[in-house]
Amino acid sequence: MAENKIYATFFGNDEYPVEWANEEEKKLMWWYDDLHCPNPLSPMYFSVGGWWGPTCAYFYKRFGYVGGKDWVGKLINGYLYTAVVPPTLPENLQEGHLAYYGNVMPYYADTFIDKWDNEYVPELIGMADKMVNFDFENESLASAMVHLEDCLDMQERAFRIHWILNYAQAQASGEFQAIYEEAVGPIDEDYSLITVSPDDKNWDSLRDAWKIKEDICAVGAMKAFWETVPAKDIIAELADQPGGAELKKKIDDYVDVYGWKPLWTHEYTGKIWKEDPTPVYEAIKNYVITDYDYPKQIAANNDSQKAAIERARARIEDEDLREEFEKKLALNLKMLPLTPNHHFYIDQSIYAHMRIMFLGLADKLVKLGKLDDREDIFMLTYDELRAGAFSDLDLKSIAAAARAKMEEAAKKPPRYWYGTVDHWHLYEEIYKQILWGYPDVFYKSQELEAAGDQGDTIKAISGSAGCVEGPARVVKSPAEFDQLQPEDIMVCQMTNPGWIIAFSKIAGLVTDTGGALSHPAVVSREFGIPCVVGCVNATYRIKTGDKIRVNGDDGTVEILERV
Repeated sequence: MAENKIYATFFGNDEYPVEWANEEEKKLMWWYDDLHCPNPLSPMYFSVGGWWGPTCAYFYKRFGYVGGKDWVGKLINGYLYTAVVPPTLPENLQEGHLAYYGNVMPYYADTFIDKWDNEYVPELIGMADKMVNFDFENESLASAMVHLEDCLDMQERAFRIHWILNYAQAQASGEFQAIYEEAVGPIDEDYSLITVSPDDKNWDSLRDAWKIKEDICAVGAMKAFWETVPAKDIIAELADQPGGAELKKKIDDYVDVYGWKPLWTHEYTGKIWKEDPTPVYEAIKNYVITDYDYPKQIAANNDSQKAAIERARARIEDEDLREEFEKKLALNLKMLPLTPNHHFYIDQSIYAHMRIMFLGLADKLVKLGKLDDREDIFMLTYDELRAGAFSDLDLKSIAAAARAKMEEAAKKPPRYWYGTVDHWHLYEEIYKQILWGYPDVFYKSQELEAAGDQGDTIKAISGSAGCVEGPARVVKSPAEFDQLQPEDIMVCQMTNPGWIIAFSKIAGLVTDTGGALSHPAVVSREFGIPCVVGCVNATYRIKTGDKIRVNGDDGTVEILERV
């Protein structure tokens, strides 16, 4: 790092003030985590919920990875920014650590699936159950606070598993990409079509919702009821319809399985489907209206994948590489479901269960007069909660001030980065490249800041191939899914697993954030819809009703007609 060129620095100004803990913080590149946490963070989530921090230090240590030492978070003007701390291994140990990594990682890739199925998934399910199966009403406050500590331990354990999975899967993916480039050719559309999951919890949730839709459509009167009655009224009136009680039971069972989805995957605030199943009813209603055909959807996904595999095989000329290609292909296909499945069991489920656990504790604090509203517990930091649990500390005032601060922060769009942008952070640190679309996003944000960009063409990153024209629908949260129409192109900051129900309703997707391996890109490929990611400010430049063209082949979005 002797010639680690510095491209830019920004340490704050009157418009974007920053409190730096020390000079070392300034040496890091802090980038806006709009992929996970696009909104101002609640104090509780930032203090104990973050995916960054201790579990990231753990994975760098566990794998002997020389690409970093730690991954830390910082709250700047209400928003989350993270930074990877460069490695500090002595030069004489770096080659040995690379050899260690290269030798042990194939073992993780080869053996992980069995461990995931037989050890980790049962453990994750058990931890989630323990989080919510606690008698907050009858247990003492001291007992409830100890339960909180146990849950925080389990949350950390879950994210340690997350990183083991992440690296095992990355190894399998990297090995397949390397052999594809060597045996078949440069990364292309066929590679993208091959690397989509054919069987996972996302597909399971769509299949089971489709089954409910089929039951509805089999009875004319019930079908008409779903087509004409608003979702909120369907929830209230369904049990009174002929056959409605049985149908409601099926939906309740569906929510019991798939309802552990937070509004924002990485946050404690926002009701989950278990608390408010309206998004489920909205999705099923849309399936009824559009006659959603799950078998056709999954068959198209699987057929395109199989065809791409056959085309890749036909392009292999070196027979010596063929056996290695098949071996790496089989392992990668086996690992692909881990992306949506780990979201299901960890990012979604664990945070959703933690939310319900916190609310149980909050109900106790409300009953004791320490809080006015159960949701206010998320407006406290971990230290404030502990300090006020058994003292006269005014938690109500603290929560009110924190909520006002979050609401004020939400009024102003955040900057994309702070600190020091040097060569290592921009070009050598891999995560922000594959998931956030750097360095392209950095240069794009610099251009926008310097001159503003209000033109009709946005040049970004191809997420999923294909080209589509249609009306834009700017969506800020899942609460707006009911506004989506089949011809709409959804424009949003990002997507997470809780947004999966929207993908069957749209013709294309445009996101502010993300790289080629981000959630919106991967799921768009699975659904076969054109997608462009990493646009930085598409949600500001495009308005609902604008006619746009999304070209997932070259990564451009054109505004053809403005409203």
